[in-house]
Amino acid sequence: MRLFPPGSSPRFNVRTFKSLSEQEILALAISLEEEHARIFDDFAVAVAADYPATAEDLRHMRAEEDGHRHRLIELHREKFGEHIPLIRRQDVKGFVERQPIWLIKPLGVDAVRRRVAEMELETQRFYAKAAQQARDAGVRQLLGDLAEEERKHQALASELENQRRESGVEESEEATQRRLFVLQVVQPGLAGLMDGSVSTLAPLFAAAFATHNTKETFLVGLAASIGAGISMGFAEALSDDGSLTGRGRPLARGIVCGLMTGVGGLGHTLPYLIPHFYSATYLAAAVVLVELGIISYIRHHYMDTPLTSAIFQVVVGGVLVFLAGILIGNA
Repeated sequence: MRLFPPGSSPRFNVRTFKSLSEQEILALAISLEEEHARIFDDFAVAVAADYPATAEDLRHMRAEEDGHRHRLIELHREKFGEHIPLIRRQDVKGFVERQPIWLIKPLGVDAVRRRVAEMELETQRFYAKAAQQARDAGVRQLLGDLAEEERKHQALASELENQRRESGVEESEEATQRRLFVLQVVQPGLAGLMDGSVSTLAPLFAAAFATHNTKETFLVGLAASIGAGISMGFAEALSDDGSLTGRGRPLARGIVCGLMTGVGGLGHTLPYLIPHFYSATYLAAAVVLVELGIISYIRHHYMDTPLTSAIFQVVVGGVLVFLAGILIGNA
């Protein structure tokens, strides 16, 4: 059972945003703009063959990010000198951890649009919060200007799939709400469901085949599910305070993640309330297949994972854990 969600790691040795000085805020902004420019280049290359107009928009956005970086560097040089401290997003609490582009290929134009819009939303909130914290008038003005420019980028990103077409305010707000729903509910819920469904398989079926006792097996599964739910809930709540990313309150995300972890484990535990061992085991195995199918669909529908890749990653991993539990139980 993991203490932290898939793809994440403990982030206790990080700075809070409020603790950053104005120089450190500028250094972090420079690092973010450089990272975003390179990501936009990667996205442009990924969609250039099939969507050349979208690729051109992405290159234009990359050029604007370069312009932002140059303005930030000039202000830093004027206020604090030539040396720019190395401060990255992973050094500050409140940012979403991102996978490298080469790990999540192939990328469709819809996936690119959603990811760019999420990046711009996060950056716009960062600049707005940084401007509120800044005391120097020049720093405050530049950060406020960049927040407004990132807001315009966000509107552009939400329309990448409809080239050169203007969107209404209502449509833009609905698109933002959908993105926030994915960030605040779907992502933590999916992390919990995956952990609960997979990590409890081995102890549950090991206990089942070791004892052939449905009551004892049910108690093992119940304990594993509740323990995993508590662990994953705390891990999600501590991983990101949501102040910059728009992912919502840590408590709410922790509750969603914890509950879904518990549900994932209880789904194949409840059949062992049936007194007959083999009937309970066959039903539990069927529930496992349903759980893995649901997880694969959610990853495909919301997380832009190709369906075949989602099925392979989830089902094969789950089956291996399932077989490990049976083999250990029969040892």
